[in-house]
Amino acid sequence: MLDWLGIVEAARVGGWIVYPLSLLAVIALIVILDRTYVFWRFASLPRTAGTRVDMTEHRDIDATLKALPEPHALRKLLMPLIGNAGKPVWWIEAKSQALALEVQRDMARGLWVLETIVTAAPLLGLLGTIVGMMHAFRLIGDKGLVNPTGVTGGVAQALVATAIGLVIAVVALFAFNYFSRRVDRLVDELEAYANAWLSDVRLGREQPVETA
Repeated sequence: MLDWLGIVEAARVGGWIVYPLSLLAVIALIVILDRTYVFWRFASLPRTAGTRVDMTEHRDIDATLKALPEPHALRKLLMPLIGNAGKPVWWIEAKSQALALEVQRDMARGLWVLETIVTAAPLLGLLGTIVGMMHAFRLIGDKGLVNPTGVTGGVAQALVATAIGLVIAVVALFAFNYFSRRVDRLVDELEAYANAWLSDVRLGREQPVETA
């Protein structure tokens, strides 16, 4: 209880700049929770999919992909390719690259907000610092220090605003780096699955020629 009272008191001392900082914190939290759910629900890759699939018999991989949620990254990548397996290889390769970029864009949605908050939060904290220091120095008149309590309050406002901005920026930075790494790793794994499937397609097309 005392901890919560301390947080509320610190926010009160921080002044009006705490409100935009709180808004940034809420937005960052929403983006983090949203991306956490998306990666947990739609980016966990089954290790059996995309391995040694017969070009003429796709029941196994079809069953695996259809068992995944419709927005799942692997399903969004491979289902259109399997449906066009009869088209030229160059077309399939171009299509797979376009689908991989689309999946990457969907998975990285909202990360630009975190990146913006990483920069904006410390700047807002710095603005609170400047406002607090201006308030503190304004209380020092020609006759010297006339209101010690007001001066210390202004300094406290400056320090609280800076601290809050830095905390928000640090949390957003760690989350941004983590999710960016997850996106890169996901794209690499999707490309590996697509290449494995495309290799089976090429092998299936070359085998009749070798037999003949």
